[in-house]
Amino acid sequence: MEGFLAWLATLVAIVLPGFGATEAPHYNGYVEARYVYAAATTTGPIETISVREGDQVLVGDLLYRLKQEQQVALLQAAEARVSAAEAALSNLTTGSRADEIDVIRASLEKAQADLSLARDSAGRSEKLFAGGLVPQSKLDQDRASLRSAEAAVRQLEAQLKVAELPARDAQQLQAEANLAAARADAEKANSDLADRTITAPAAGRIERVFYDAGEIVSAGAPVVSILPEGALKVKFYLPEAALAEFALGQQVGVSCDGCPDGLTGTLSYFASDPQFTPPVIYSRDERQRLSFLVEATLEGVRLHPGQPVTVERLQ
Repeated sequence: MEGFLAWLATLVAIVLPGFGATEAPHYNGYVEARYVYAAATTTGPIETISVREGDQVLVGDLLYRLKQEQQVALLQAAEARVSAAEAALSNLTTGSRADEIDVIRASLEKAQADLSLARDSAGRSEKLFAGGLVPQSKLDQDRASLRSAEAAVRQLEAQLKVAELPARDAQQLQAEANLAAARADAEKANSDLADRTITAPAAGRIERVFYDAGEIVSAGAPVVSILPEGALKVKFYLPEAALAEFALGQQVGVSCDGCPDGLTGTLSYFASDPQFTPPVIYSRDERQRLSFLVEATLEGVRLHPGQPVTVERLQ
């Protein structure tokens, strides 16, 4: 009898290969990408776009440029003020005339009036913003105007003090301060001009170009998205009973239609909360319905975001 059973088992194994073997569990998922978005810090119309979708770029490559005529003019004006401040410093006089002091005092009175108006405007905007009647940009603009008015008053007060001093050293200090301020303005103008040229923050493939030349983009709005190398990951879901079989850093097998054999990923994230939640008190049957999001990074694999894949645990 034992011989017959052994013969029968051998026959079944020949006729039905793999009979009695349990296939390793497979989990469905999809590919997702971590994109790098290139945006300008200022608002303006796009002058030129230097890349197309599918292009490969390196760090620092030109992506697009905003129109910059205004920034060029501001830079030229700032550089002119630097030249004027340098000339004033080199041609100091021994003292200010009474008429010059009167001009400074008149300017100070006007600046103080402007400061009072700016305070009132900022106060109104804060109240209106608290009631949801004005946008954040209006409040920010009024606050910036207030800071500018305060700075103007402080500058004119300092100029008046210096003008009233009879000593040549005080005038020299003022001229040196004006020169330093003019140089700082020139540096800012140069920085604002540089901000109109956007270069690639990372190497990779241009995935999307969201705007065309001539369109106006707001500050912080992505114009180009880049897919860097190694930025692909697989997202799939594990049932609660299978969680104990996986760990961070573990290699898993990845397969898809038309993909080469032997693709792998490295588990990099486990969600702490279940994605599908039955009642709060989990019975044994209810726990079987829990599913947890898991992510695995892909290295050196050319798959497409959104592509469906199958994941399995490697033995």
